[in-house]
Amino acid sequence: MGKACQLSGVEQQKIEHWIAAHGTPQQVALRCRIVSAAAAGESDVAIAQQLSVNRNTVILWRKRFADEGLDGLWDIAPGRGRKPLYSIDKIAAIVDATLQTKPAGMTHWSCRTLAHSQGVSKSTVNNIWRAHNLQPHRTKTFKLSRDPKFLEKMTDVVGLYLNPPQQAIVLCVDEKSQIQALDRTQPGLPIKPGRCGTRTHDYKRNGTTTLFAALETLQGKVIGECHERHRHQEFLKFLRRLDTEFPGDVPLHLIMDNYGTHKHAKVKAWLKRHPRFVSHFVPTSSSWMNLVERWFGHLDNKAIRRGVFLSVADLQASIATFLKVWNENPQPFVWTATVESIQEKLTRCRRTLEQIQPGCTSPKSRKRKR
Repeated sequence: MGKACQLSGVEQQKIEHWIAAHGTPQQVALRCRIVSAAAAGESDVAIAQQLSVNRNTVILWRKRFADEGLDGLWDIAPGRGRKPLYSIDKIAAIVDATLQTKPAGMTHWSCRTLAHSQGVSKSTVNNIWRAHNLQPHRTKTFKLSRDPKFLEKMTDVVGLYLNPPQQAIVLCVDEKSQIQALDRTQPGLPIKPGRCGTRTHDYKRNGTTTLFAALETLQGKVIGECHERHRHQEFLKFLRRLDTEFPGDVPLHLIMDNYGTHKHAKVKAWLKRHPRFVSHFVPTSSSWMNLVERWFGHLDNKAIRRGVFLSVADLQASIATFLKVWNENPQPFVWTATVESIQEKLTRCRRTLEQIQPGCTSPKSRKRKR
């Protein structure tokens, strides 16, 4: 058994990226797997059996990595195929242009615009992007909470998920407002072999409804009812429904967002008269902590988005049917993130934003800019 490879954090991250990247040559990916397994303390024989290679191959690349580091893993012997047309410097220039520049009058590069700018073919740009896992056409949304009590509220909510109280029920409560009853202007074509279902791009609005829902975190059961509006009056009706659905004196812990309806004076007075209802609020701009939002995504994808509704009553009937089917075999959503892992991720995000725009994550600086 050879001496275990010692990997720094940067080296470990690089090796994992090369293994996962689609453009990494197979022989390089194999060497990365050998080094990764060796760093985990596995023996040469075990690594050879696991990766179906010769034991001498494992010994070779362990030694090569110990002598030359990460650069030694990319020592690719010249093959008999066509030689690369572009040098490493040219490839680096294309990658740098993708990351650091923008085309005139546009927000991001496409394969064709960058190829024209760099004097290469669009397939070359596409291959380089795939090799470096670059996707300029894609973006993801995010929002950092500036709640001064963020840590306190997050710890409270995550604690309910990971360590729910004994002899109590945890409910994630929220409303999905302005659900539109949309009718298509022409009938769509059904799915058939070789063709997906179709629908017109335009539609006719037939009104809206609001769904109040409560997700029981332990079993995954959902209690929901539709209302015309989403004021505090409708929310009080829903709270009374929850009081009926869960009879007795068992405590009900409600996880909610900071919408004004949930903190209305009459709602607070009602909750004070019903002490078994315990309110827990997620931090502002952190609706992702409320698990019922995940269920709303299921509802939208499977019952609303592709539906055709001639009236609000049709829409409400579809929602009621989905609720009934869901509760026949409820699937709970399991929360796994800890407070520490969330804090670590948010710290990395704030650090990155501060590097791009210093002071942008500070609440005071935001107020001064306004």
